[in-house]
Amino acid sequence: MRVAVIGAGPGGLYFAALAKQLSPQWEITVWERNAADDTFGFGVVFSDETLDGIAQADPEIHAAMSAEFARWSDIDVRYKGRILTSGGHGFAALGRKRLLQILQERCAALGVDVRYRTHAPAAAELAAAYDLVVASDGVRSQTRTAYARTFGPDLDERHCRYMWLATDKVFEAFTFIVEERDFGTAQVHAYPFDRKRSTFIVEIDEESWRRAGFDSFAARDVPPGADDEDSIRLCEEILGDHLDGHRLIPNGSRWIRFTTVRNATWRHENVVLLGDAAHTAHFSIGSGTKLAMEDALALAACLHEHPDVPSALAAYEAERRPVVESTQRAAQASLEWFENVGRYTGQEPHQFAFNLLTRSRRVTYDNLRVRDEAFTDAVDTWHEDRTATGRQADSAPPMFRPFRLGGVRLRNRVVVPPTALYSAQNGVPSDFELVHLSTQALGGSGLVIAGMTAVGADGRTTPGCPGLYTDEQEAAWRRITDFVRRQSDTRLGIQLTHAGRRSATSTPRADGRCVPLGDAGWPLVAASALPWDAGSVTPRAATREDMDAIVQQFVTAAGRADRAGFDVLELQYGHGHLMSGFLSPLTNTRTDAYGGSLAHRMRFPLEVLRAVRVVWPAEKALIIRISATDWADGGIGEADVVALCRALSDSGADAIDVSTGEVVAHERPHFGRSYQTPYADLIRNTVGVPVITVGAISTYDDVNSLILAGRADLCAVGRAQLHDPLWTLHAAAAQQYTGPAAPWPASWKAGSGRPPGARTDRVPPRLQLLRDAPAPVHQRWLPRLAATAV
Repeated sequence: MRVAVIGAGPGGLYFAALAKQLSPQWEITVWERNAADDTFGFGVVFSDETLDGIAQADPEIHAAMSAEFARWSDIDVRYKGRILTSGGHGFAALGRKRLLQILQERCAALGVDVRYRTHAPAAAELAAAYDLVVASDGVRSQTRTAYARTFGPDLDERHCRYMWLATDKVFEAFTFIVEERDFGTAQVHAYPFDRKRSTFIVEIDEESWRRAGFDSFAARDVPPGADDEDSIRLCEEILGDHLDGHRLIPNGSRWIRFTTVRNATWRHENVVLLGDAAHTAHFSIGSGTKLAMEDALALAACLHEHPDVPSALAAYEAERRPVVESTQRAAQASLEWFENVGRYTGQEPHQFAFNLLTRSRRVTYDNLRVRDEAFTDAVDTWHEDRTATGRQADSAPPMFRPFRLGGVRLRNRVVVPPTALYSAQNGVPSDFELVHLSTQALGGSGLVIAGMTAVGADGRTTPGCPGLYTDEQEAAWRRITDFVRRQSDTRLGIQLTHAGRRSATSTPRADGRCVPLGDAGWPLVAASALPWDAGSVTPRAATREDMDAIVQQFVTAAGRADRAGFDVLELQYGHGHLMSGFLSPLTNTRTDAYGGSLAHRMRFPLEVLRAVRVVWPAEKALIIRISATDWADGGIGEADVVALCRALSDSGADAIDVSTGEVVAHERPHFGRSYQTPYADLIRNTVGVPVITVGAISTYDDVNSLILAGRADLCAVGRAQLHDPLWTLHAAAAQQYTGPAAPWPASWKAGSGRPPGARTDRVPPRLQLLRDAPAPVHQRWLPRLAATAV
């Protein structure tokens, strides 16, 4: 087999070494346009998981790398004159140049033909002459460009500017520096990689970068490979307090923007992409070198596990893509956190450090506690002190700390969101609604919200949706709230809505879809005469007379909700319902005073809110649910969402329930764990209004993490509580919390502990003569001490 490798970076060399080791008879040729000793960047970081794979695949490479690793386990966060340290993380770093030397030596020993200072032939020429072409030619891959129609590249150039530097100051840990200056915020990602140097990446958002004057330096004509010396000197000046007199060391260093690389596929016939050519992940969560070497291992293995190149390449992509996409999701969350670091610079140091450490959602509250209990305890203590409400704060996980929502005190931070049950008759809630709400209230959550309740018969989504526009409906809701009150002190809320163009559909069929009722339905009114989709009824555009009537419907329903005994009122301004239809530019094409600019589009929803606020008691809470993105081109943007939420808060909203999407049928949402939380985070930390976050939140660990990091004030846990109506109580039991924020109903108290099961009573014997000493929580990179010990 003849194999061509384009690019002699770590990924290309490691693949060549592994492939040659597995099949010495293969002819493997590597082309590299640079010299053997040319390299860009400084240190690279590896996880223990990756190193275990390298050790198993090629012990010689692993031994050579291990002999020169800088190792540590601490992360230092330098912020507002404080250094907060979290231990137990585990890092190993190596100079990139030394790594390349190790891989070059290994390839030479195995007989790989590596051709330096030699441009590779065109990809098509190599594909015709070789059985396999491995394109490891980087972010700007020419191979990817040559077959762009197949690979389908998506190159997402981000907003921050960053510069890759080194310093002769040897940091003792992975160090995040967040420095606030008059021009904005500068941040540094620094870590040691040998006994004399550390990587030092300076990152600044675009506006701050310009205000600091870096744009004037970057505009100069700097030759390829040269350094932006003026910018480097200014960085030394700005960050001098953290350099202790040491210098910054460049290597072709200039300001660049990070590009996230994604591809529809990584293979074209016998050509395959590897490393940065196929994918990138932001440097704030790890190393592109790590991903490239993992790619190399998987590709070499698949080529020897499958009978031909096409099946091997398919297996390689199937194996690696889920791993890479998971990493990219975490990297995207981390990247966006640093792009928007200014949102958080008002936080206190403990919360800021916790927020930074959990930014990617891979590290969580529980995970940090396992790594460094003392650090997590310190953050917990800070948060408990802040949330104590005039009495001795019990030692409770963050999710079980109280919160005041408007005039209502919630005993914990867990919300059961509005759930469509489709069990009403003529808008009257059924016994199933009683069972659902009472069970959820007994399940321990601080707030349970009844869902999708129409303010008028023509505002129902389906015939099975409840309403609050008749005396009979009001009495039925009062019966439910009275029953729940006798059983629990859980606060109850109700969501009022007019479904707009989403009205008059069937209850969900077996496939989960709701279809238009057609002649069996009722007339639809919406912001504009736009149907939901091609098969839907076209609504009429609301007239001023319609809007006046709808305002009165909301006001009347709010008064009924108060008399029915609800503590919290939620107005549905999202999910494509009537108010959402006015707010989104995709569904509001009006040319009058209620269409066009955001100020005009939100005029009617604000009229409704202000009118409802007049009749809704001040001692109760009023919240608004919004769709913070339409998940479609041309939809509502971040700036509009921030302006909208400011207006909602100024008009009387006590909190914003932050959802997304369901505004247009052609949406393309990015589903994933807690995928809507970034929008809640944006609103909470920009507008300053309390928020509820929703969307694929299913573990108490995530709830604790989101609350403690300050990304949300309350967490709505939906499907997980349908799966387990006692989810909140079970979360308390799992965390060994027995305080007043999660009271077990007296009749269920006997079930508050986990029932015994098979082998749960077994006590394992000791089978280890001498137990391994636990790894130290805090380990610093102290090369001077290490050298003395040697």
